[in-house]
Amino acid sequence: MTAEFIKLYHENPERRKIEEIAAVLRNGGIIIYPTDTVYGLGCDIFNQKAIERIRIIKGIKGKHLNLSFICYDLSHISEYVKHLDTPTFKLMKKSLPGPYTFILESSSKVPKILNVKKKTVGIRVPDNNIPREIVKELGNPIITTSIHDDEIHDHATDPELIYDEFKNLVDVVIDGGYGEVHPSTVIDCTGVDPVVVREGIGDVNIIA
Repeated sequence: MTAEFIKLYHENPERRKIEEIAAVLRNGGIIIYPTDTVYGLGCDIFNQKAIERIRIIKGIKGKHLNLSFICYDLSHISEYVKHLDTPTFKLMKKSLPGPYTFILESSSKVPKILNVKKKTVGIRVPDNNIPREIVKELGNPIITTSIHDDEIHDHATDPELIYDEFKNLVDVVIDGGYGEVHPSTVIDCTGVDPVVVREGIGDVNIIA
């Protein structure tokens, strides 16, 4: 079945379409959607079959499954993170929503979701109303990974070209305008001090 192509605007995503996309996710669907960085590939965190489909699409073995959770805001994360100290919380509150992925020690709930033992989890709250409103409507975070892990080329920023490439692999492709060519900045907060492990769009000086 060919994916549906849905146009949404970041400033004011249409409620009816958001509800439709959330219903697709609840039924085990996979979506491609815009963020404040590159386009993402995602599904409901509680649907194992959908997570397995993403693993197959990406060609990833289970133990190498490094996926992040997109949350609506910081209120979601306590369920999935073992411990969040005050300095880390303040850093996240200062930077989110924004183009950052924070690596945190995962709670016992995360390995059950991913079906593999994962000691850490990536948390994203993108500065884009489309994925955040989808998460809010769904009622829980969505699993996310970028559509391409290697260097992002222009064809991976154009939603129509993305649709041509993925229309037979996913259920919905959201056209939210052109995406970025650079990913989020990844900050590992599992040690004593936060460490930038990937420099992306987000300003690394926030941890200075």
